[in-house]
Amino acid sequence: MRTLAVTQNITVDGSIEMLGDWFDPQAQGDADGSDHSEEVHRQAGKADALVLGRNTFEDFRGYWPEQSDDTTGVTDYLNKVHKYVVSSTMTDPQWQNSTVLSGDPAEEVRALKEQPGGDIVVTGSITLCHTLIGAGLVDEFRLFVYPVVQGRGRRLFPEGGEVPTLRLLETKEFRSGVTYSRYART
Repeated sequence: MRTLAVTQNITVDGSIEMLGDWFDPQAQGDADGSDHSEEVHRQAGKADALVLGRNTFEDFRGYWPEQSDDTTGVTDYLNKVHKYVVSSTMTDPQWQNSTVLSGDPAEEVRALKEQPGGDIVVTGSITLCHTLIGAGLVDEFRLFVYPVVQGRGRRLFPEGGEVPTLRLLETKEFRSGVTYSRYART
């Protein structure tokens, strides 16, 4: 069974909703991007599927393909990786290597996990993350924690949501002060 990993940029106070300017997708958190982007590329090398909610998918589709001078490699990765957009309203994703999942999100993702392949990553997509966490489908949480307190915004783990004990697999600190922690569901 494939690993389903929720990968999020998150503030110290747990917000993943980007209401301020604390996250720059081009900088990856460093002045030169090197140590942070190395980790992003390492993870991308293990993943061959990206699952996104409709809003996040549309945000990505409207931004990344337009980045002709992207030095991070994210544009190339996103154009190549197979993208699955969870939506009951979209019929044509209008982005290469994209498939619309229009059924029950938990069942659709469960079926993807049973197919052969590399890691499946979910990023952004707050409502979808809540659904997948609630269904017990998430195997790993990969959190890039920014040294910012936003004081508001939607959280990865909603009020009343509960995840049994997590096991810390690794941690890293980047020059920017961003830290990375990877947890597995036990």
